[in-house]
Amino acid sequence: MAADPKPLKLWDRDKGKAVEEFMPDHQTTYETRPLRAPGQWLRATPLFDKLYALYQDAPWTRRSIAPFVREYHINMSEFEERRYRSYADWFVREFKPGRRRFPDDPSRMGAPAEARYFGWEQFGPDQRFPVKGQSLAAADILGNAERAKPFLGGPVLLMRLSPVDYHHVHYPDNGRTLDHERLGHSIWTVSWTAVQNKPDIYIRNERQVNILQTEHFGRLGFVEFGALTVGRIVQRHPLDRPFRRGAQKSVFKFGGSAVAIFGEPGAWRPCDDILEHTPEGMETIVRLGEPVAEKLLSDPDLRVPSPGLAGDNQ
Repeated sequence: MAADPKPLKLWDRDKGKAVEEFMPDHQTTYETRPLRAPGQWLRATPLFDKLYALYQDAPWTRRSIAPFVREYHINMSEFEERRYRSYADWFVREFKPGRRRFPDDPSRMGAPAEARYFGWEQFGPDQRFPVKGQSLAAADILGNAERAKPFLGGPVLLMRLSPVDYHHVHYPDNGRTLDHERLGHSIWTVSWTAVQNKPDIYIRNERQVNILQTEHFGRLGFVEFGALTVGRIVQRHPLDRPFRRGAQKSVFKFGGSAVAIFGEPGAWRPCDDILEHTPEGMETIVRLGEPVAEKLLSDPDLRVPSPGLAGDNQ
């Protein structure tokens, strides 16, 4: 069967409107039925990932940087000024200091990644993730039922990083790591169409599971997923040391990737715009540090306002 690539429809928070995204990583990433693309099986193997990473780390791949920046209108003035030795080196570029910032209000959770977001207010014991009837339960993603138990009935955020994004992950609050484990082995694409057609993507994929105890948002199940051409999740902050809000946690080496955050019941709630568009299957584009959730207070009628234009964060 021939490939049938379709662009993804997203909600752009800053522009206040729906947009379409069609990245150049591979046409099968956007197929309506990715299981029928034979090349995906080869591309999802760790061996392919390693070989492809070696290729993209070669010096001659520098010539791919400028055309990519022009085509996708990437504002390089936001990033550190240096000579990149390869396309893979450019892929893990870092922002200049001060270009992104986390909320001053400690009750507002800043986006841990510059990405496309889904969010759910409650996650029940019989609910499937990310949508009932699709993908896997929290116990599958987090590794076991005991680890998932504190998060049943709590909120969930799922963020997908596209090839154009800043591929570093930051801590959403102050705290410490209680538990961690590396699981999975494959590296399938994590686009929404792929998740709908291949339900076990989130447990087959390479992933780093972290249980974080945070100062303002309680315990978090924080999971970093490798994805198509990303088999290497590099932890930048030592897991045995306390962490600070906004500090860099990890980096994804080349390609697309995803992060999920599971929360305890009643601890926090995703922002309105994310909750509004999730049932439509539409991700919300959020910049690093912009509000994505807020701590819930004693008032049960409290609702999190949509941040709308959240400011420049620079």
